[in-house]
Amino acid sequence: MDISAAANVVIETITQMASEGRPLMQRVLPETDVHLWEHYPDDDARDEITRSRWYYHVHAPGDRDPAEHGHFHLFLHRTQMDDDAVPFAQPQAGEEALAFVAHIAGLSIDHQGIPIAWFATNRWVTDEFMYPAPTMISHLDRYNVDATPEDKTVNRFLTAMVALYRDEIAGMLRERDQKLADLNAAGAVDSELYETGNDVLAIRHIDLDAKIESLSVE
Repeated sequence: MDISAAANVVIETITQMASEGRPLMQRVLPETDVHLWEHYPDDDARDEITRSRWYYHVHAPGDRDPAEHGHFHLFLHRTQMDDDAVPFAQPQAGEEALAFVAHIAGLSIDHQGIPIAWFATNRWVTDEFMYPAPTMISHLDRYNVDATPEDKTVNRFLTAMVALYRDEIAGMLRERDQKLADLNAAGAVDSELYETGNDVLAIRHIDLDAKIESLSVE
């Protein structure tokens, strides 16, 4: 999906959600008994064709920006990676890991259901197979969750957001790797570098109106 097509899908889905009065979080969370930290859906939304996936969750108050309601985590499945792609950090279970995924980014959503920030996390946060930024960047166009069993508007919105913000995500992933390199140069061992602390390594704030206007989308 090129950036103009992605912008049009984002406009369409945001407009649809507004007209229906059902923002993003209402489409992915139960009406009652929302549990902090839980994945929604509980086994993640998995695309039946590509195997890309997403889930949404809500952190406890005090453990999130007050402007944030919750956030999505977006992943490629490792089967979407080229055969010669090699992660530089992986789960302790290695090839027996339960989650066979590479994390693209987190997407923060405000209390009105509007995206407000992208963020890149450390390996332990999602227990991912962590690939170098150039590898992830070259695979971003493979992210597609249009065919998960979850809300179709949410699926289309997330697929389009990755395409629309490809450059910003790319820059953020490079910053993530630089932050890890800086920590390594400062003497952090692997167990400290990838497995504890430094949960958020890079952030890109989102101004969706400005982004759309910059493209002169009709």
